Amino acid sequence: MSNLQTTQTNNQQSNTTDAGIESYQPQLIEAQQQAKWATDKRFDVSNEPSDKPSRYMLSMFPYPSGKLHMGHVRNYTISDVLSRYYRLKGYDVMQPMGWDGFGLPAENAAIANQTPPAEWTFANIDSMRAQLKLLGLSIDWSREFATCSPEYYQWEQWLFLQLYKKGLVYKKLATVNWDPIDNTVLANEQVIDGKGWRSGALVEKRDIPMYYFNITDYADELLDDLNQLEGHWPSEVLTMQRNWIGRSAGMEVHFPYNIAGETNTLDVFTTRPDTLMGVTYVAVAAEHSLAEYAAENNKAIADFCTACKKGSVAEADLAKADKVGMDTGLTVTHPLTGEEIPVWVANYVLMSYGSGAVMAVPAHDERDYEFATKYNLPIKHVIQSPDGYAESIIAEAKADGSEPNLAYTERNTLINSGEFDGMDFKQVFEAMLAKLEPQGLANKKIQYRLRDWGVSRQRYWGCPIPMVNCEHCGNVPVEEQDLPVVLPTDVVPDGRGNPLKNMPEFVNTTCPKCGNPAERETDTFDTFVESSWYYARFASPQDTQNMVNKSAANKWLPVDQYVGGVEHAVMHLLYARFFHKLMRDESLVSGDEPFANLMTQGMVLAGTFYRVNADGSTTYYFPADIDIDYNERGQPIKAILKADGQPVTIGKIEKMSKSKNNGVDPQTTIDQYGADTVRLYTLFTAPADQTLEWSDDALKGPYNFVKKVWRIATDHMQALTTANLALDTLNTTALDTDGLSKAAKNLRRKTHETVAKIDSDLGERLALNTPVSSLMELANELSSFKASNEQDLQVQHEALVDLLIMLSVYAPHVGEYLLEQLGIDTVTMLYPAVDASALVQDTVTMVVQVNGKVRGKMDVAPNSDPEQLKAQARAIESVAKFLTGEIKKEIVVPNKLVNIVVAG
Repeated sequence: MSNLQTTQTNNQQSNTTDAGIESYQPQLIEAQQQAKWATDKRFDVSNEPSDKPSRYMLSMFPYPSGKLHMGHVRNYTISDVLSRYYRLKGYDVMQPMGWDGFGLPAENAAIANQTPPAEWTFANIDSMRAQLKLLGLSIDWSREFATCSPEYYQWEQWLFLQLYKKGLVYKKLATVNWDPIDNTVLANEQVIDGKGWRSGALVEKRDIPMYYFNITDYADELLDDLNQLEGHWPSEVLTMQRNWIGRSAGMEVHFPYNIAGETNTLDVFTTRPDTLMGVTYVAVAAEHSLAEYAAENNKAIADFCTACKKGSVAEADLAKADKVGMDTGLTVTHPLTGEEIPVWVANYVLMSYGSGAVMAVPAHDERDYEFATKYNLPIKHVIQSPDGYAESIIAEAKADGSEPNLAYTERNTLINSGEFDGMDFKQVFEAMLAKLEPQGLANKKIQYRLRDWGVSRQRYWGCPIPMVNCEHCGNVPVEEQDLPVVLPTDVVPDGRGNPLKNMPEFVNTTCPKCGNPAERETDTFDTFVESSWYYARFASPQDTQNMVNKSAANKWLPVDQYVGGVEHAVMHLLYARFFHKLMRDESLVSGDEPFANLMTQGMVLAGTFYRVNADGSTTYYFPADIDIDYNERGQPIKAILKADGQPVTIGKIEKMSKSKNNGVDPQTTIDQYGADTVRLYTLFTAPADQTLEWSDDALKGPYNFVKKVWRIATDHMQALTTANLALDTLNTTALDTDGLSKAAKNLRRKTHETVAKIDSDLGERLALNTPVSSLMELANELSSFKASNEQDLQVQHEALVDLLIMLSVYAPHVGEYLLEQLGIDTVTMLYPAVDASALVQDTVTMVVQVNGKVRGKMDVAPNSDPEQLKAQARAIESVAKFLTGEIKKEIVVPNKLVNIVVAG
């Protein structure tokens, strides 16, 4: 018998299912089980010390948009399956849920609906909570919180103050996208074709003061600690983080210049000092002091700089933008040759990156080559390119009708570089440094692509930054005892600037330092701040004295398994790692990393159906509005719009989205098939880390499987009643395995093979789709097994109970319901133990072939002597009649087959 802790409850005196649920009715069963779990607070866990090991399972918490989508369903089902598995393995499992409450969508909805964002957000939370509970997730709802509640965000305000004291927070000017009509800062995604998404006004670049977290102080640690996550995080995520941090060793080169009698240097960082002899111009940002000096007495340059300050500040947008510039008329001195190098102001250089200046080497940088050819600037080759390189590039460009870019960007031997000719990259790096560093014209430098994190947002719906602006004292932090600085919630923004600025009851205050009238900071935090530490707050969400309770953190952290989309691979995960180190350095948490293991689940895709309209636009239709014919492989071959009976085009399989109307409402699917079927389908159809192509028709497979298990269970209980076998006896008496029939041995072997395989799949391989296949195979074995005596019924009972325990991980409602009918205490039950003796095979069935065709079978002892096998095979009557010629060869594949080759 499996390692079960069992009991017989009052409603389990009969061996039949409840009188009211004779057939599989998922809606009834699921509502009943969910109500029971809620009443019993089944999944609430304590922070008190326990002799059980702990396991913290977490899916990235949702933004409360108001409605679940299938991506949510898949995400939370993954973590729930693992949570239920580890509970069965004897762990204390915490699986919490919360809400990423702040964000721009709430403001946009408030503008559209004339509703305060708080009201909209909390209404959506109520709706989504109800939807999540329909899935049967084993969540500890006692730990629920929303990040837009003061009880939560007061602690990030507190941490901000600690970091400010340490110098890890500072304020500086930053270049942002500014909408001059709505008087507001725009996120990069709100700039469409250079215009504000709402007003349509041409976007300007504007410098405004913002607060920054000094994340670059942690750059080396953030990069080096990724090594701890090797084998535990997807390799592509680790690569993306390494690239984003972007540690690069290079040289800072100083180009001297003299303006108005003052000598200074233009400082440029480069990872390619080997190309220094190929510099033919330098480019600076429109905000650079050299550009501003040139613009003072040159209206054309001034107008150009003004134009550069319009448009998006996003790197991606700049990369796609047309490269334009102007010669400032100024020059800097080349540190090696002494030549005067022209200074250009260019739109592709941002002041917020590095020093706001770049050295241009057109022969060996594609962007510089494009710019130089446009403005007829010199191009000097200083790196040897392979023979025929230019010719091959020209031929490729001619073939695809593009302009050839002849920049050779690889490292190679230097040419046209005087004393440095013939050197490779390493040699020239050291040689140039040796020459320039003593003169103060160069130095080694480590630089990062990672920039300090600007956390100020000029928006209303966010956590207030706990600072006061005093005309006497400057920027002054709020006193800790005055936290939280509470965001007013009865505000309906109109999209024209931050409404907090127009609320004297919020803005007007006194300076904590001098006591004079002052103004509160009206900027709010970037919403990534809230999502950077929520995982830690779940350990002690009701603690009113600490951001994180240290003993609770020691019990639960780090998160053992984190599940979420790969689209969060950089920003969210990087900021969460940064925050963990900040909290560690405040002695709030232990360890260096927040998430021990990471799974990035694949997207959910679905078919699209559309018509192209006369004006060229496209109308997409919901699958529910289409009658679809499928071929034998389940692929759609014909689609008719129900409304008019006319055909529509069957489009590509794409990510579910509102714009393509190809999303599937989880509620509708649950209403039709039940949550257990939906859970099984989302994990069975594809590996969890790969994309899932949704098919309504394919839901029938898991649904029929669940109904099959139901029939097996009800038939078994009827058989027990007929045989007068009591459940309490079956569940508490060890199975006598002496004298088992061959069929019973085979069923036991299949049962325990399945137990071992699923244990390995979930506990070691993190393979969530293959266990469902294994459960289906075991159900097939059970279905075909015919119990002919009491011992057979005991074997059948063991197999069924083990099947249902494992099934309850995926389909908890039907699994636990049937287990309860079988007298099993679903609160204390454990994962089945493998009986090693059940895996031993007394006999194996071998196939016998004659000339490659199956002519018979024989049951033999495993690993029998090949000569005995050959003789036994020849003696089989159905085989012997085909041995009419000379036997040329006899082939034995141990424990599999015997093939006898006979002359024709």
